Amino acid sequence: MKHDLSQKTIAILATDGFEQIELTRPRAALEEAGATVRIVSLKKGDIQGFNHADKADSFPVDHGIDEVEADEFDGLVLPGGVHNPDALRVNQDAVQFVRAFFEQHKPVAAICHGPWTLVEAGVVKGRTLTSWPSLRTDIENAGGEWVDEEVHCDQGLVTSRKPDDLDAFCDKAIEEFAEGKHSAQTA
Repeated sequence: MKHDLSQKTIAILATDGFEQIELTRPRAALEEAGATVRIVSLKKGDIQGFNHADKADSFPVDHGIDEVEADEFDGLVLPGGVHNPDALRVNQDAVQFVRAFFEQHKPVAAICHGPWTLVEAGVVKGRTLTSWPSLRTDIENAGGEWVDEEVHCDQGLVTSRKPDDLDAFCDKAIEEFAEGKHSAQTA
């Protein structure tokens, strides 16, 4: 195994409306690398995945956002989908949870529309990242530099554009989670 995550616990923060493959593929890759993966959401019960605009499967939530702290995890994954990050970024507990990973210098991986939550958490200023193209203006207005790349890593912050980038996204996220804390990963 290239990177062993057997001693790592990774949070996936998502709510209804997430792009299903952007949760399932990273979760499977992380578990294959040995990580314990927990789904954290705004509510207990199940959350609804989507395949683009079509309802897909429901997934059980491991922890409500009010039950956990970032210091319980070694890294964070933020899947996309349009509704998911839009709902997360207006929830102050979710925003603070995301920000805490940066304050603790922990790696974070966000794909597609996932960086919207990073913008709201105030952690993109001075950083370079990629995303779904429609987020470019939001990222630049928040002080970040947007690039059109399959995957981009900036001091422990891994970002990708879309589901087609998942192989590169998962590989780079696992590498960053294996490396652990990054001193330049700050809020």
